[in-house]
Amino acid sequence: MSTIDFDLVELFLEELKLCKVRAGETVAVLTAGDEWAHYAQALMKAASRLGARTFNANVQRNQDLRAAVQGRHPFSDQPLLLETLKQCDMVIDLVGLLFSREQLDMQKAGVRILRIMEPVNVLRAMFPTRELAQRVERGRSLLMGARHMHITSRHGTDIHYELGQYPVMSEYGYTDEPGRWDNFPSGFVFTQANDGAVNGRVVLRHGDILAAFKRYLQSEVVLTIENGYVTKIEGQGMDADLIRTYMDSFHDPRAYAVSHIGWGLNDAARWYQFESTRNLHNEHVMNALSFYGNVLFSLGPNVELGGDNDTACHLDIPLRGCSLTLDGVEIVRDGDVVHPDMRVERAVNPPALS
Repeated sequence: MSTIDFDLVELFLEELKLCKVRAGETVAVLTAGDEWAHYAQALMKAASRLGARTFNANVQRNQDLRAAVQGRHPFSDQPLLLETLKQCDMVIDLVGLLFSREQLDMQKAGVRILRIMEPVNVLRAMFPTRELAQRVERGRSLLMGARHMHITSRHGTDIHYELGQYPVMSEYGYTDEPGRWDNFPSGFVFTQANDGAVNGRVVLRHGDILAAFKRYLQSEVVLTIENGYVTKIEGQGMDADLIRTYMDSFHDPRAYAVSHIGWGLNDAARWYQFESTRNLHNEHVMNALSFYGNVLFSLGPNVELGGDNDTACHLDIPLRGCSLTLDGVEIVRDGDVVHPDMRVERAVNPPALS
C-alpha cells in the first residue's frame, strides 16, 4: 500500500468539497494496475474525512490499449463491477473512461464522475474556482442559444459550423450535480456541429498543439473540411505526415469526422506548459485544452455528446490566434476572449499572429 501524502489529502479534500461529497455517500476510485496508487489512497482518505463510504476498484491494464486510443479501457469487460459503480454517488476515474459507453451508462444512472489524469503540480496550479465555473457556464449558455459558429484566423482558417442538434458541455474542474462529468482541472466549453454541417478549412500553425502526442506543431498543415469530414490534409513538413499516418492507422473513415468545438477560459492554464521534455512526459493535456483564448478543434468520436461515432481515433488540436463568433457575436478575437461576460484582463497566454 502506498504511503499517504497528507498534503495531497488536503488538496483532494478541497476538490471533493467542491464536488459536494457528503456524509453517507458512496465514492469509488478507479485504478488500473499500480498506476496512480498514491492518488487513490489520498482520495479515499479525503472522502472518508467528509463522511463518505469509499472503495478502490482496481483492474489490470490491458497492454494492447495504445496511447491515444479513445473509448477503450480496462473496465469494459467487467459488467458486474460496472453495475456496482452505477449504484455509487460519485466515481473518480484514474483510468480514462472518456468516450466510452460505460461512462455514459453511469452518467445516465445519475453518478457524478470526476476524471483526474494530471500530476500534482498541475492540479495545484489550475485548481478550480467558482469564478471560473461562472464564466464557463456563461459560455455554455451563449453556446446553447447559438445556431452558427464562424472561426477565422489571419493565416487562412475560415470554417463554419451549424449548431443546435447536440448539447453543450462545460468543464470547470469539479462535478457537483447528478450525472455530471468533469476533468480536474479544466476550464472550457464545447459542443458538436449538426451532422454533416461543417465546411471550410482549418490552417494549423507552429505552436498549435497535437494533444494526442503532446506535441507542438512545427509546420503548417491545412485541413479541408466538407460536410463534416476532413477530405484533404496538406502540408510540406512532418506534421502533415504525422496526422495523416495516425488517422489512416485506424482504418476507420469515421476518424476523419469533425468532432467537438469550443474555446478555453482558464487563465491559470498555460499554453507554454509543455515547453520542457519533463513536462511533456508527465502531463496529460489539460493545460493545452483549457488555456485562455484557445479554440479547441477536434476530430473523431462524438459519443460524449450523444452521437454515434465511437471511433477510437481522436485528435484534440488547441489553436492559437483564432477568432470565433456565435451568430455574429464576437467571443474570441485573435486568441483573446473579448466577450465581457468571460473576459479576464490578467490572462497571459499570447495569441499566435506571426
